[in-house]
Amino acid sequence: MSLCLFSLITKAEHLQQMQQELQLLAQQHWCQHVNKADYQGGWDVLALRCATKHQDAHAILQSFAIEDGTEWQDLPLLEQAPYVKNFLQHLPVSIKSVRLMRLHPGAVIQPHRDHGLCLEQGEARLHLPLQTNPELKFYVAEQLVPMQEGELWYINADQTHRVENKGGAARINLVIDCEANDWLKGQVYA
Repeated sequence: MSLCLFSLITKAEHLQQMQQELQLLAQQHWCQHVNKADYQGGWDVLALRCATKHQDAHAILQSFAIEDGTEWQDLPLLEQAPYVKNFLQHLPVSIKSVRLMRLHPGAVIQPHRDHGLCLEQGEARLHLPLQTNPELKFYVAEQLVPMQEGELWYINADQTHRVENKGGAARINLVIDCEANDWLKGQVYA
């Protein structure tokens, strides 16, 4: 089995309804991404699922899957997005954290790696673009990932990746960190 940099997993049903829910969620308080050295411009996060022990903590702790062997739970905000919640409930994977990540127009995420976050290490990061534009470029190991709205992608975050938004609209992805199970591996390596 060769190393996979990225792979299209599936297309989401009810994209239009999820985008309508996104309009409501966009009005919530988003947290500026904590790794300020890794980006220029605006990049912020809205947590929808987190480690149980952080359910009442600061939004920064809720926004990232930085812990192993813990229990995870949906945050109340996810109840405002029943189509997004339904999409997550029907993914046949064990989900850890879920968040919306917004990259503002003109913003750039510098090349970086999320060490160990790949199928080969038993972890996976999935991206579902809910809002994007033709000038958004997402690269993994300098290969362009051709993400379109409503497509669920596996990204090998253990490899160097970067993003640039040269468009006039924000890019908003639903980002899911999960365990890499046989179903997901089968989708990626099919």
